[in-house]
Amino acid sequence: MAVPFDQLDGQIWMNGEFVPWKDAKVHVLTHGLHYASAVFEGERAYGGRVFKLTEHNQRLHVSADLMGFKIPYTVEELDAATIELLKRQGFSDAYVRPIAWRGSEMMGVSAQANRINVAIAIWQWGSYFNPAEKLKGIKLDLAEYRRPDPMTAPSKAKAAGLYMICTISKHAAEAKGYADAMMLDYRGRVAEATGANVFFVRDGVIHTPDPDCFLNGITRQTVIELAGRRGLEVVERAIMPEELSTFSECFLTGSAAEVTPVSEIGGKWTFTPGRISEMLMNDYMKEVYPAAAQAAE
Repeated sequence: MAVPFDQLDGQIWMNGEFVPWKDAKVHVLTHGLHYASAVFEGERAYGGRVFKLTEHNQRLHVSADLMGFKIPYTVEELDAATIELLKRQGFSDAYVRPIAWRGSEMMGVSAQANRINVAIAIWQWGSYFNPAEKLKGIKLDLAEYRRPDPMTAPSKAKAAGLYMICTISKHAAEAKGYADAMMLDYRGRVAEATGANVFFVRDGVIHTPDPDCFLNGITRQTVIELAGRRGLEVVERAIMPEELSTFSECFLTGSAAEVTPVSEIGGKWTFTPGRISEMLMNDYMKEVYPAAAQAAE
């Protein structure tokens, strides 16, 4: 049986101090627990270096601003704390989770006086999807819930509350034997998976949904840049579900998912992981893990 996350060993950086892992606790009446007033990031360390660390911490600040609170530590302070924590944990390859949330000073929807708490945890975590399954392409369900209208939620924030429907959708997908689920947006357009952006390939051209109501992922941006270096055309646009049968390849991108080919969506649309998916999967690993890439050459 896996060790629960609250019982792992090591330290967590919390409100400016390195504390024993098991002592990094919050009260049951914490506002972030009851009202989802929390923002977070998902990052990965490769070879002892957190990929695009500063960009992630910058986005954490932007997410907090969109949620109406200020993070009491600068991006530079968060960067330094993360680097030191990675050393203390003694990990080379690991997952990094910074989170900021409103505390327990006030309980109710209104909580302007609540302390803003910040913590960073780092643990070892392998592939988000089964490695053997990843190579042949994972299967996605079609989620019941949709990404919301930006007029109804702060869709540009990596906010805890926006992931409620992601958890529901992923659980439902896994119960049916799928690895994850693809979500549409409030207009019925293709949006993303529950925790990753999605790309499609047709006739050598890469197509991806315009992120106007969901996160423009840092990994997504990296993969678009890598495709550009290869001279591949990337088209960001509205994609309707009825178009999916016209694409030959599909893959997901995200800090957790990295670059993961997809073989099926909803039992209706099938894809064959091909040259472009494999190329970008390899290019991404070389980008995030340059030392390993050089050693392999």
